[in-house]
Amino acid sequence: MKTIKFYTLGCKVNQYDTQKIREQFFSAGFKEISNSRPADICLINTCTVTHRADSDSLNLIRRMKRENPRAKIIVTGCLTELDSHKIEQISKNIILVKNRDKKNILKCFSAFSSQLSALSLNGISSFVGHTRAFVKIQDGCDNFCSYCKVPLVRGRSASRPKEEIIAEVRRLVDNGFKEIVLTGICLGAYHDLCGLIGGLEKIKGLLRIRLSSIEAVDVSDSLINKMSKSDKLCRHLHIPIQSGDDEILKKMNRKYNRIQYLKLIKKIRRKIPGIAITTDVLVGFPGESEKNFSNTFDLIKRIAPLKVHIFPYSARLGTAAAGFKGQVKAEIIKERIKRLKKLSDSCALSYARKFLGKTIPVLFEAEIENKLNCWQGYTDNYIQVRLKSSVNLKNCIKPVRLAKTNLVGCKCAL
Repeated sequence: MKTIKFYTLGCKVNQYDTQKIREQFFSAGFKEISNSRPADICLINTCTVTHRADSDSLNLIRRMKRENPRAKIIVTGCLTELDSHKIEQISKNIILVKNRDKKNILKCFSAFSSQLSALSLNGISSFVGHTRAFVKIQDGCDNFCSYCKVPLVRGRSASRPKEEIIAEVRRLVDNGFKEIVLTGICLGAYHDLCGLIGGLEKIKGLLRIRLSSIEAVDVSDSLINKMSKSDKLCRHLHIPIQSGDDEILKKMNRKYNRIQYLKLIKKIRRKIPGIAITTDVLVGFPGESEKNFSNTFDLIKRIAPLKVHIFPYSARLGTAAAGFKGQVKAEIIKERIKRLKKLSDSCALSYARKFLGKTIPVLFEAEIENKLNCWQGYTDNYIQVRLKSSVNLKNCIKPVRLAKTNLVGCKCAL
């Protein structure tokens, strides 16, 4: 039996794409291995959202080439779109598969194309290594933020058919998944998000529906109302800010200002008590002064999110911002990130402490590595919980009382 190894960098959409590719190779009789033995094929699904992502992708390709000298190396994902020459510099023998082709990747190999099943083309049935399954409902982006390379490598926005998604989620639920995460490059661009959620809510055995990142301009009143009334839709929204300064937001080509964002968060919290808000912030955008950054710091302080994903600005060739003047020095970016991280940690603790002493259902995902009988999971409002138990809790939803909290997560008792 031929063997294959999979490696994925980047976002939840990439992780979904890898699972779909995985099932195609399974349908052709391949066996996945994850040990140190060389495989017949190594497939790497790359990311190019930052310079660091480029570097990580290229370094992984080099390592796989060294460790698997006789294997076929297949590279797909976003780095192949505009930077295939960088991959070809590593080796001319690497097989490159563009994003548009990876959904039917076995068709690139005539020896296996006849073994493709309809299921492996139309969706997934499992999600290796995860308790929560990510389900891609949309791809591409039409926003063209000035710093972002994604529209250049993913193309225009496109939505999957509703019935195809519902059928896919039914398969996942039948195979034991209790929570699915709806994901997309621009999730809110899905043509009927509330309608899709309504259809998924009817699936027996599906206990949780979680949304991945969604833009502020796409958080509609109908979505807020749906979340406020739903028994299955998780009380958690990840809404990127990127900056809390109007001047910078305009340069970024974002479609809102700080007041609009703040009003949106207040509206959401009025309608959905206890909801968790998480966000993204980009630090060091060209021209970002200390005053600009202070406005971002102030907005984070006002909204007090559960978590802030903080990224240093990374100039991306082909984007408008790559040509902007006023590049911020690396040491200034580093210092600002440090300050923002400290505030983020404080906000996280403040949010979690509101639930101390309360009993909340937790979906446990796995036993913590190197900690016997210590399990980790999440509440529907995305508080990370740890619990000691000699019972196998993987993929179980249990009501637990949150006992104490720290930056690692809440510790609780049954």
